[in-house]
Amino acid sequence: MPTTVDAPKRVFPEVAEIPADVRMDFYGAADRYLVGGEVRLWSGPRQRVLSPVCVAGSGGCGGPFELGEYPLMTAEAALEVLDAACRAYGQGCGRWPTMSVADRIHHLESFIPRMQAVREEVVCLLMWEIGKSRADSCKEFDRTVDYIRDTIEALKELDRNSSRFAVEQGFVAQIRRSPLGVVLCMGPQNYPLNETFTTLIPALIMGNTVIFKPPKYGVLLHAPLLEAFASSFPPGVVNTVYGDGPTVVGPLIESGRVDVLAFIGSAKVASLLKHQHPRPNRLRCVLGLDAKNAAVVLPDADLDLAVSECVLGALSFNGQRCTAIKIIFVHRSLADEFAQRFARKVEQLKVGMPWDDGVHITPLAEQGRPEWFKGLVDEAVAAGAKVINRGGGTIDQTLFYPAVVYPADLKTRICQIEQFGPVTPIVPYDDEREVIDWVVASPFGQQAALFGNDPQRLSRLIDPLVNQVSRVNINSQCQRGPDKFPFVGRKDSAEGTLSVSDALRVFSIRSLVAAKSTEPNQRIVSGIVSGRCSKFLSTDFIF
Repeated sequence: MPTTVDAPKRVFPEVAEIPADVRMDFYGAADRYLVGGEVRLWSGPRQRVLSPVCVAGSGGCGGPFELGEYPLMTAEAALEVLDAACRAYGQGCGRWPTMSVADRIHHLESFIPRMQAVREEVVCLLMWEIGKSRADSCKEFDRTVDYIRDTIEALKELDRNSSRFAVEQGFVAQIRRSPLGVVLCMGPQNYPLNETFTTLIPALIMGNTVIFKPPKYGVLLHAPLLEAFASSFPPGVVNTVYGDGPTVVGPLIESGRVDVLAFIGSAKVASLLKHQHPRPNRLRCVLGLDAKNAAVVLPDADLDLAVSECVLGALSFNGQRCTAIKIIFVHRSLADEFAQRFARKVEQLKVGMPWDDGVHITPLAEQGRPEWFKGLVDEAVAAGAKVINRGGGTIDQTLFYPAVVYPADLKTRICQIEQFGPVTPIVPYDDEREVIDWVVASPFGQQAALFGNDPQRLSRLIDPLVNQVSRVNINSQCQRGPDKFPFVGRKDSAEGTLSVSDALRVFSIRSLVAAKSTEPNQRIVSGIVSGRCSKFLSTDFIF
């Protein structure tokens, strides 16, 4: 496969060139949805799914491969799913929310081997449906399984700490965490499995019931998991909805019966959804939204390290990550050299199909996206910048060859909005205050990456930046992991904190049982505990 557009023109394969172990026929198993513990066949209208992988005809150009279909559910069908989730929760009295922590853990543990049994199918669908490389698709699946295990261990630790009684000012009490209700989970198209599960799994294990809606790009890959969910959890605890957002999500929120919105996407959509709830004060929101993470290269930076980390941070999975580096500020004394090194490194990135070994740049799933990126680049060039890498900004059907834009004007859109793709603006600066002023004025506040070696100079940036963004990375790219670190943002970038342990708290509330520490009450509490009469009031220790 070619590495730049100067190589042979044909990038997309013919059918015979696709490796047998990843070759796909029309995927017909995604016409089902999960409701009330039952995997049902949808008989209504369906949405055709086109793969970003274009399959060429014999010796000629082809078009996007028709991968499958998924249900275009109606508002009535979505409300039926909501009914099932509400029945399972039973206003907090249902089997799942009143189940012991140990029993909920057992259900989640039973899900893991069922999920692992369909690993290859899910990985293949990740490649074909969103164009993610085989290596990254495998990593996403395996990281999700690890996240489930880590969540189980974190809950065990949390429950152990809650298994003792507190005695204060003549009262004895036990403080634990209780579920919140019905949770609507909506994941993003770039990590449709992992980031959906980073909200779905903690919501489940804390005793909530869940409805999850996959993103528009990344629906089919959930189909192999429906039977695993149905077999692992009581009826109605996990449910799915598919279809057009306004058609199926609007009625769910407007019903007022959704207690928690877990949404990863744009701030504009999140704001719209929140305002559709009739009692927004009762809607808890966990939101992962837009970001415009900046890298700052200081005069004393190790250029080899800075270039390597910035290329990886800006262009991993085509730059389609909320944590991607989306603008690079370089001190003017290094700017020309950094930009040229960065461009040469980008030219070396392998462009090809998701299953190609060592591939970095793959087809884009979202229709019309290459043309949108080209518009950003054209505007930047009209304002005085240049595309400095060979072939940058070239379009081949669903492929967009990465464009390195230098020197970018801060007034252009490419420096102001989240481009979420393989377009990287490089901006020279003279004074660190210019960078700080840009970050302060930005509506986004997720992360920043600093490259340098002088402790004093780094500190002058760290101290103001930690009050603008929620993570400052030193001499490394912006990133989410490790999953035990808090993942959060300021301003328009997030609401609520996600990490393995933080997520358990986000999807629950502290509750307590208290009594005056009199002798009769002590006997009552002791009798409840020793007789194991209550699942909440308990000193059981989970190993």
